[in-house]
Parts: sequence; structure tokens; C-alpha cells
Amino acid sequence: MSEMTGYTGDVRVGGPAQSRDLPGLRVTKVAVGPMDNNAYLLRCPETGGVLLVDAAAEPATLLRELGEDPLVRVVTTHGHRDHWSGLVEVVRVTGARVAAHSLDAPALPLPVEETLEDGARVAVGNATLRVIHLRGHTPGSLALLYDAGGAAPPHLFTGDSLFPGGHGRTTTLDDHRQLMDDLESKVFAALPDGTWVYPGHGRDTTLGAERPALPEWRARGW
Repeated sequence: MSEMTGYTGDVRVGGPAQSRDLPGLRVTKVAVGPMDNNAYLLRCPETGGVLLVDAAAEPATLLRELGEDPLVRVVTTHGHRDHWSGLVEVVRVTGARVAAHSLDAPALPLPVEETLEDGARVAVGNATLRVIHLRGHTPGSLALLYDAGGAAPPHLFTGDSLFPGGHGRTTTLDDHRQLMDDLESKVFAALPDGTWVYPGHGRDTTLGAERPALPEWRARGW
């Protein structure tokens, strides 16, 4: 499969997963659970090792998509239950390590073995992703950035911190401003328009598609 062949990012609960091949990494996206969460299996094609972004729900579905490949770790993007309700069973079956930001780690149902701070590097086989701490949706929300370099655009897994049309829910105006500050400085100012965004719910987008709306997002206050 070439990078984009057959991949739209439009998946539905109960429907098939979608996969795409990036330089050095295969991404499989599957929708699970009553909140229509996205889970992402990031697979190193050279070693077969897999990193799961959010064991959100339906552990049987996630394990089916994993197949026989080794799951090396599960990264939870933030502490809301709909992003980790399948975690206990996935870890029980696979023995994968649990990783999250230290500020959201207490919300998880298992001990967090790897705390991921801003700028940390996370390996999956021969591929490496960088942690971006995005405060506001929760104190310890994080995104994972994969940048293979060369002509390929970066790829960003954002949890509930960035969607098509805005950021995830914030409970106070200060939280909204904090999240906008982090998105503008750490994401939109640092990455090109071609950066592909994989959110925690719904369809994918790109930074270029969302960038023109940043002033509107900030002004609306949520």
C-alpha cells in the first residue's frame, strides 16, 4: 500500500480499520466504543513492534488489529475514561508498558511505568515520536509527533487537544487560553501546513486546513 492509497481517515465503530504506510511507520486507525473514539496502532515495518495510542475501548477489537505483533507500549493521550477504558485488558493480554504524562497518570486504572514530559522521545521499533504537552483539555494532555524528515510531512496524534474545527472541551476561560497558547506556539508555529492530524474522535485534518480559523477559535472562548 502506498502512503495514501485507500486511506481517508473516515472510520466508524463496528466498521473496518484503515491503514496507511508512512516512511518507517505504518498507521492503523480504528474507531471503538460508545464515544466513537479513535485508537491508533503505530507499527514499525522493520521490527514489527507496535505502539498503541489510546486503548480507548473494545479491547477485543484492538487486539484483533494488533494480531501477532508485539505491543511494546500503550500511550494514553489524557486521563479521560473514554481514552483508557480498554487499557486493563489490553495490558493483561500483551504485557505492554503503560505511558502517559505525569499530570494525568493518577487518573489511569493501572500504574504508569513511563511518564512522558514535553519533548520526550518515544520509540516504536526503529521509529521515534516526540511528545508535545498541550495543557488545557486536561493538565496532562499530550500529542505525539512523527516526523520522518525528507519530503514527507509530519504526522501528529492529538488526542482531544485538536480536531477539525477547534480544540477539545475546556472548562474555564483560562484553560481555553492555555490550550490556544500551546497549540499556537508548539504546533501551528512549529509545524508546516502539510502536517497530518489524527484526533481522538472523528475525521483527520491538516494544520493548513485549520490554521485560518485560529483567531476565531481564540475569540470564541471555548
